[in-house]
Amino acid sequence: MTRRIVTVILAVLLSAFLLVIVWPQTFNLEAAPVIAQVVSLRGLDVAIALVAIVVLLVLAAWKPARRFALTMTIPLVIFSLVSVAILGARGFGDSAGATTSSDITVLSWNTRGGAPGAAEIAKLALAEHATVVALPGTPQAMGIEIAHIMSAAGKPMWVLSRTHGLVYGSYATTLLVSATLGKYSADNTVGDTSVSSSLIAKPDNGIGPTLVAVHAVSPTPGEMLNWHSDLRYLSTICTGNNLIMAGDFNSTLDNLRPLSSKSGADFGQCTDAGAASNSAAIGSWPTNLPELLGAQIDHVMYGSAWKVSSMHVIGTEDSAGSDHRPIITTLAPNN
Repeated sequence: MTRRIVTVILAVLLSAFLLVIVWPQTFNLEAAPVIAQVVSLRGLDVAIALVAIVVLLVLAAWKPARRFALTMTIPLVIFSLVSVAILGARGFGDSAGATTSSDITVLSWNTRGGAPGAAEIAKLALAEHATVVALPGTPQAMGIEIAHIMSAAGKPMWVLSRTHGLVYGSYATTLLVSATLGKYSADNTVGDTSVSSSLIAKPDNGIGPTLVAVHAVSPTPGEMLNWHSDLRYLSTICTGNNLIMAGDFNSTLDNLRPLSSKSGADFGQCTDAGAASNSAAIGSWPTNLPELLGAQIDHVMYGSAWKVSSMHVIGTEDSAGSDHRPIITTLAPNN
């Protein structure tokens, strides 16, 4: 009898823990320490749960442990099924598509201080026909070098960059904008993220979209307050119809959607390209995990003046030096 009671208690505790992990929004815990990190890696969570299920089923072959093993398996199976359903709803439809002259193609890549090198970044931007290149974790000098390479290839780019003056290149954020969009200038009057910089650029002629290159701090134990602050700040910036925001949010939709301020929005008043293109379950971080086990913490957000044509997580740069995969998104005018 005692063994049965202990089994039931452990099963209840495991079920409660898995409920928090599978949908922490029920308890407003999606941004809580540890929970925020664990829920971001839903694919990895499922893989761990499946391994645990296999171990328990093997243990069930031993008769004295059979009741315990099978009882503990039930919540793990339910957790796995629900998690896969959530990932499926967000989408594995990773896709690339053709562009038209009125489209804007956004390449976003946290380069981890410029680790891939200017030549590799420029090569990718040219291959993807990017008109906007958001480079969190990239110093201005490298942005200028990238622009020189692209200009020599017939793709002149404006270069804007921002940093808090810290010595680490990974704290700087650089934005390249195609000259075909007109001249852009940085707007430094509306605040910034806490540790790594984010950059807001507006067209000098007032016609094109406002562009925002994002780098929120990662939710490590010592930076949770700054992480919360960064996301709240960025959610207030992600407003207006004609806006495109791209970069490293260090957050998945689980963390971002509670900060939406409009019905149907994914963040602030913006739509997430990954969600809108059914590609939000493809992991952009870390590169040492398969895409299906990683977290999509790099995003392109956009206002209602735009719609997504395609969104693709690029898996061919995993050995380039960054721990992030680039993402490429094509947006079309929402006429």
